[in-house]
Amino acid sequence: MSAKPKVAIVGTGGTISSVGRGPLDLIDYSATGQVLDVNGVIARVPELALVAEIVPVPFKAIASTAMAWAEWKELVLICDRLAAEHPDLAGIVVTHGTASLEETAYFLSLTLKIPLPVVLVGAQRPASALSGDGPMNLVNAVRVAADPRARGLGALVLLNDEIQAAREVTKTSTLRLQTFRTADFGVLGQADADEICWYRKPLRRLAPDTEFDVRGLDALPRVDIAYTYAGADGAAIDAFVAAGAKGIVAAGFAPSFVTPAMAVALEAAVASGVVVALSTRAGSGRAARTTRGRNAGFIAADNLTPQKARILLSLSLAAGVTDHERIFATY
Repeated sequence: MSAKPKVAIVGTGGTISSVGRGPLDLIDYSATGQVLDVNGVIARVPELALVAEIVPVPFKAIASTAMAWAEWKELVLICDRLAAEHPDLAGIVVTHGTASLEETAYFLSLTLKIPLPVVLVGAQRPASALSGDGPMNLVNAVRVAADPRARGLGALVLLNDEIQAAREVTKTSTLRLQTFRTADFGVLGQADADEICWYRKPLRRLAPDTEFDVRGLDALPRVDIAYTYAGADGAAIDAFVAAGAKGIVAAGFAPSFVTPAMAVALEAAVASGVVVALSTRAGSGRAARTTRGRNAGFIAADNLTPQKARILLSLSLAAGVTDHERIFATY
């Protein structure tokens, strides 16, 4: 009988690690303040031993609302260390809260420097819930991370038996189990009970073959998001510039328009040296390249959501890139 694949599980907290007041506490469970570390999560899923040899890696048992640059960089370094310490490692799973899971996944998909699959997994119901989705999600994430076909696809997201690309997936529902969706292109594959099934591959450039290396950085350039709505003025944009923003992503009306007042403020921001990227609040489709946008010096964020466009623009600025249009066309 062949040895089971070795998979590391890095625990970062979130709903998948949370313990509520009882099996029907599905919403206000964070009020208990009880969050399991990675060993506690693994102990609740003994079935993991059926599919892999597990290497638990404690991190920070925090809500994903608290995840940001410092935690992202630390995760990159942890993945570096795991690959070096375990040459027989098949893959890495990162447990994560669903609030910002897609942002962490995209950051890792752009910045990791290891060839191993990295799969982010979360849950919509806490560890204490009746019919919690976390245990099966975790088992399937380990199965995907151990699959050699998961290599070369960037960071992946696994919930509800579905394998999604980090660049394209987004959370679409507050409470439903099928919350993570890729609106324009669909899943990469599925984790079925009998096998892991793959159907497509991402074409955009992915880690580890990227021009972004954050391991020597102390911080990322500040990039903010300005949300467009009827009657919006330029106050938020002016405030971002005053706060030191090096870039601003406009979450515009589909297919990327902003109000006249926002346009004036964004044009002034460009004139002051701030890079402005036009995205859309629609959640699907490409941001349009318009004559006015080009003339104003705005760049188009392709089909990235505003939160992911922010990450890519910040990394582009950190890398000293001047042709940001190329970056958005490449990644």
